[in-house]
Amino acid sequence: MFDRPKSRNLQSSKVPSSRIGRLFHYGGLAASLSFGAASELIRRTTHSSDGHGASSLMLTEGNIKRLVSKLTQMRGAALKLGQFMSIQDSHVLPPEIEDIFRRVQDSAHYMPDWQMEKVMHGSLGPSWMSNFESFDRLPFAAASIGQVHSAVLAASASPTGKAVPVAVKIQFPNIVNSINSDLGYVKMLLTAGRLLPPGLFLDRTIQVMKEELADECNYAREASFLRRFREELGGDGRFKVPWVWEGSTDRVLVMEKVDGVSVGGSIIDKLSQRDRDDIATRIIDLCLRELFVFRVMQTDPNWTNFLWNPRSRQIELVDFGATREYTKTFIDDWLHLLSSAVAEDHDACIEWSLKLEYLTGEENDVMREAHVRSMILLGTPFKAGTRQPFRFGQGSEWTDITAEIRAQIPVMLKHRLTPPPRETYSLNRKLSGAFLLASRLNASVDCRTLWKNVTDGYRFG
Repeated sequence: MFDRPKSRNLQSSKVPSSRIGRLFHYGGLAASLSFGAASELIRRTTHSSDGHGASSLMLTEGNIKRLVSKLTQMRGAALKLGQFMSIQDSHVLPPEIEDIFRRVQDSAHYMPDWQMEKVMHGSLGPSWMSNFESFDRLPFAAASIGQVHSAVLAASASPTGKAVPVAVKIQFPNIVNSINSDLGYVKMLLTAGRLLPPGLFLDRTIQVMKEELADECNYAREASFLRRFREELGGDGRFKVPWVWEGSTDRVLVMEKVDGVSVGGSIIDKLSQRDRDDIATRIIDLCLRELFVFRVMQTDPNWTNFLWNPRSRQIELVDFGATREYTKTFIDDWLHLLSSAVAEDHDACIEWSLKLEYLTGEENDVMREAHVRSMILLGTPFKAGTRQPFRFGQGSEWTDITAEIRAQIPVMLKHRLTPPPRETYSLNRKLSGAFLLASRLNASVDCRTLWKNVTDGYRFG
């Protein structure tokens, strides 16, 4: 049996909640980064043989530590940016920038008790504790827009009529109102040194991110998707979706506590090959069903959102803040594109890419070929001629495929004329995350059967 993972060594610090307060912190960060860059320039001037380029002046180890320290204190949009830009295993960003976001995601702070109390009072009223038989005031997790506490819901408030363990997700104060300004500050920091390739279309990325983050800050919206997935997957014994307490609000979300452990964490070494294959198969299958059956997808591939319960042999799904709905028209067109890639139909890939506006029609041959090649590579696990079950992980065919996809990225960033369709930002993030998890699990999955199960009966139009 698996041991429960130990809680991270979280730190407490007040969340700056006013616009002026957050501006003060970002302004101080900009000043300290400039000082660090100036110090590095002086050092290099007196040690001219060290071989460093001027482009890395802002990304010294000292400045990286300053960024990580400040962003973990600020929380909010800054902590979401690395994940949103789909940096997992994509090598799109400079390695120093990837390192910053990776460190930040692993070290978010939590609110001091008085600030948490203020949020609970404002959301559930002055007698909020009467809803709980017990409440652990120290959170067991903290992330970009909130923190999570263990509690026991009182029998009088419980939907089961009995006292029951719950997880209480509490949003940091005023985070929703800080999104625009925070992203503006982060954009300024990222572009100051011209560190990002123009093909990322940062303005479009940030605009889409604003909209998605605003949705994630609405816990009432998340609760509605929890209920929807609980209904969609209610007859599927491979998954468990917790129930939501009816007293939840748009800033405090109370849900059934589940007992699984993160599928991508330290438990991997203790999993049998059967478990690894089952977990990867279920998550890839769920991705396909979300797209082509439900047309609604939980788009955050963070491994902590998928918990493996070895007793029930279920995957427990616990975070639906990043859930997106798609129109029938978009999913029809996207399935046409992916089916063309699976069939290795070059001309059809171009046709559907133009319709979806991946391409404008004005691209040069180099860009078109890189785009089509990357799509065909992505479809490899689902092809009729691909040996099944398809093996992910080190030394597998997937390792070679991902290396070749990475090789196409600099070409596309250089020659791309238009940003990808806004729907695909989150969709691609989830699919790449599912494949990355399968690779981390070193799993083998019958991807062709999963593909046929959801596409053979698909009805267009």
